Amino acid sequence: MRPYILAETNWKHLKDAHIELAILPWGATEAHNYHLPYGTDNFESEYIAAEAARVAYNQGANLIVLPTIPFGVNTGQSDIYLDINMNPSTQMAILGDIIEVLNRQGIHKFLILNSHGGNDFKTLLRELGLKYPNMFLCTSNWFQAMDKEAYFDNKGDHADEMETSLLMHLKPELILPKEEWGDGAEKKHKVKAFSESWLWSERPWSSVTKDTGIGNPKKASTEKGAQFFKDVTEKIGNVFVEICAMDKEDMYH
Repeated sequence: MRPYILAETNWKHLKDAHIELAILPWGATEAHNYHLPYGTDNFESEYIAAEAARVAYNQGANLIVLPTIPFGVNTGQSDIYLDINMNPSTQMAILGDIIEVLNRQGIHKFLILNSHGGNDFKTLLRELGLKYPNMFLCTSNWFQAMDKEAYFDNKGDHADEMETSLLMHLKPELILPKEEWGDGAEKKHKVKAFSESWLWSERPWSSVTKDTGIGNPKKASTEKGAQFFKDVTEKIGNVFVEICAMDKEDMYH
C-alpha cells in the first residue's frame, strides 16, 4: 500500500491526515500509432504521478494522488474508431465537483498532471479560481517538463520516440513488435503560419496522419524511456515538495 495513492490507501491512514496537495492525473483514451495501447496517456500520467509523489513523499511532503481520469478532449478524432471524446464542458463539471470536495475538506492546493495534448485546463481553472478563491489551482503538462532533444533523436508529439520509449519501460507487454510500427509521418498545413505558435486550428487527425502517430518512433528504446522517466519524475516530485511547502499568501518575491 502506497499511502500517497488514494486508490490504495485506507480510512485508518487518512482519518487524521493533513493533506497539503491533491494531484489529479488526466489522460485520454485514443489510438497511438499502430503499436501503442489506447491507454498510453493514462499509463503515463498514472505512473509519472505516482513516482513523482513517491519522490515528494520521501522528502516529507503531505500529498495525495487521485485516481486518473481516463478520457480527454478528442474532438479532432471523431472518425478514429473508439477514440473516446470528453468535451471541455464535461471536464469543467468533473473539476468543479472534485475541487468542491477538496475545498470543503480543507485541501487547498490542487494540481492536474496532464498527459494529453488535446486537454487544455487553463481557462477552466481560471473560472474555478474565481469560484473557489481559497484554492491554489495549477496544471502541468509533464511532457513539456524536459528538453526532449536531450533524450530522443526524433521529434514528435503523439506515439513518437518519447512515448514509445516510455511505454517500452512502463508497459512493454502491451507494445506490438517493431515491424508493426508506423513511421508517424505528419502532413503539414498549406498555410505555413498554422505550424507556428501564434496561429492555431484543430487538426483533423485522419487528414494529417495515416497511422495516427505524429513522430517517428523507430529509435525508441527501453533505456531511453527509463532514463527519461527517472529524470522527469524527480523534477516533478521536487516541484510537488515546493508546492506543499509554499505559503499561498506569500508566493512572490
